[in-house]
Amino acid sequence: MTELYAIIIFLFVLFLLLGSSVWVGLALMGVAWVGMELFTTRPAGDAMITTIWTGASSWTLTALPLFIWMGEILFRTRLSEDMFRGLSPWMRFLPGGLLHTNIAGCTIFAAVSGSSAATLNMVGKMSIPELRSRGYPEYMIIGTLAGAATLGLMIPPSLTLIVYGVTINESITKLFMAGVFPGLVLAGLFMTYIVCWHFFWNRRSATKRALYVFL
Repeated sequence: MTELYAIIIFLFVLFLLLGSSVWVGLALMGVAWVGMELFTTRPAGDAMITTIWTGASSWTLTALPLFIWMGEILFRTRLSEDMFRGLSPWMRFLPGGLLHTNIAGCTIFAAVSGSSAATLNMVGKMSIPELRSRGYPEYMIIGTLAGAATLGLMIPPSLTLIVYGVTINESITKLFMAGVFPGLVLAGLFMTYIVCWHFFWNRRSATKRALYVFL
C-alpha cells in the first residue's frame, strides 16, 4: 500500500504543478523534491543540487548549444533558398512534383542542424511560399513539411539522441549509427506517400471532370 500511496501523491503533485502553469521541468523537480522529503531521510536540497550539477556539467551536452547555434546560422543565411533551387530540378519530375523538396530538404537539414525546429524553420521559410505560388494544396504543403521535420529527431546529429544517451549512459556514437537507416527509411516512406497521393489526386480529379462533362 505504501507504493500505491506514493504513486497517488506523485501524480497529485505533478498534475497540481502542471495545472498551475509551472514549466514541465520544474514540475518534475517538484515531484522529486516531495518524494525525497516524504520517503527518504537524505536532505533533498543537497541531493538535488548534486544531481542537477552533475547532469548539467556533462561535456557531452556541450553539443546541444553548438548544434542550435549552427542551425540558427544556417537559418539566417541564404542556404535554404539555394537548397530549394538545387533540389527543384531533381524533384519536379517525380510523381507529386515539388512536394518532394520538403522531404529531401528536411532530410538534408536534419543531418546538419540536429533540431526539428531549426529544420522546420529553414525548409519552410523557402518551400511554403514557392509551393503555394505553384498551386499545391495547402494541407499537403503543411503536412509534408510537418511530418518530414520530425526527421531531425532521428537522423544524426540529433539533439534528442544526445540527451537520451546522456540520460541512460549509452554511447552517443552507437545511437547516431542506429538512427541513420530508420531515418532514411522514414524519409522514403514519406516520399512514397506523396507518390500515392499524386495518383489518387489525379484519378479523383479525372473522375470529377468526367462527371462534370456528363452532367
